[in-house]
Amino acid sequence: MATITSDAHNRFLSRREVVCIFENMSGRLDKAQSVQTITEDLNLDKDKFVIPIKLQNQVGRPDVVGTFYVYDDERLARKHISPDVIKRSEKSSSKEISE
Repeated sequence: MATITSDAHNRFLSRREVVCIFENMSGRLDKAQSVQTITEDLNLDKDKFVIPIKLQNQVGRPDVVGTFYVYDDERLARKHISPDVIKRSEKSSSKEISE
């Protein structure tokens, strides 16, 4: 369960930008798990393309702050986001499937 702190629609880039806090998850949260949690918490369809941009631990606290971009169109996401970020996101999701 994540606490959503910011949920904004960026109309210029045609994406939804979500910032949330995962409480007491420092050291236990990976990108695939965070994407799954955000998808469930926001009731997103499976055709949405969710990219974890940043997962940052807070100093002295067991919380993780996550920044996610949610796109309706995968082609548009691949156009806007660096290919390296997308590869890392896909690697973590494929790793979860193979386990």
